Amino acid sequence: MDWIANTISGLTPKRPVLIAGPTASGKSALALAIAERFGGTIINADAIQVYSDWRVLTARPSDEDEARAPHALYGHVGGDIAYSVGHWLRDIRPLLSQSTPIIVGGTGLYFAALTEGLADIPAVPSEIHTNARSRIENGELVSMIAELDAETRARIDLENPMRVQRAWEVLQSSGKGLAKWQDETPPADLPLDAAQALVVNGPVDWLNYRIEQRFGLMVADGALAEAEKNAPNWRPDLPSAKAIGAAELIAHVRGELSLDDAAEAVLTQTRQYAKRQRSWFRNRMKGWQWVDPSN
Repeated sequence: MDWIANTISGLTPKRPVLIAGPTASGKSALALAIAERFGGTIINADAIQVYSDWRVLTARPSDEDEARAPHALYGHVGGDIAYSVGHWLRDIRPLLSQSTPIIVGGTGLYFAALTEGLADIPAVPSEIHTNARSRIENGELVSMIAELDAETRARIDLENPMRVQRAWEVLQSSGKGLAKWQDETPPADLPLDAAQALVVNGPVDWLNYRIEQRFGLMVADGALAEAEKNAPNWRPDLPSAKAIGAAELIAHVRGELSLDDAAEAVLTQTRQYAKRQRSWFRNRMKGWQWVDPSN
């Protein structure tokens, strides 16, 4: 692909590379090409690809891709284990000293924590987390936003229920707004000026087409078999259940939903997720180099 070759031609060998981008944008292909050109380890920065039980559905690298270059932090966590950005930072630190870390994924919060630092916020008690989740499920998002401190409201993505829930939990449990915790953040593990930071993002219609094509490939590559394997122990409250399409494919293999209806729901959710990602990147990654893979 010309865009990949052109992007690589502008990179400095051995310097860390950060590759963010919405789902299905081609960022994993770029990471693999960089690793084959310069060497180095491809390190996952996607909050769902860390889980072991949804490889096909979460578009984790294939066995063939992993054989072409070293990969790390993919599928290394059980689907029933809670895994936070703090866990990810601890796991990635030993890998940053390796030659040419190539950090790729679609979870903007991971990149922000890596390049800006992560506030040392105390753990949220389970009863507060349960209350917050219940309120979100009962449609109280607007009320929870109103209860946040003004500084935090101005800083977080209020259209993302998970971000609102997290901010509300922090305020309730610590008595201090998330924005204040962020202002007390320790130094970053990999400051932005020490890396080559790229955002891979194409036009909306181009990306939506790729999302549709990729889901078809997922089904052909075994997503339904994966769902059948996970179905006996699947629960909607599992950490890995956040994988887009997990609930729908489980419902399909259980005979509760047609494949066409499942596919339509998955594609709608994926397009919405990509939209949220693009919004986050535009707001938070203005200083990164933007690459258009549709050219």
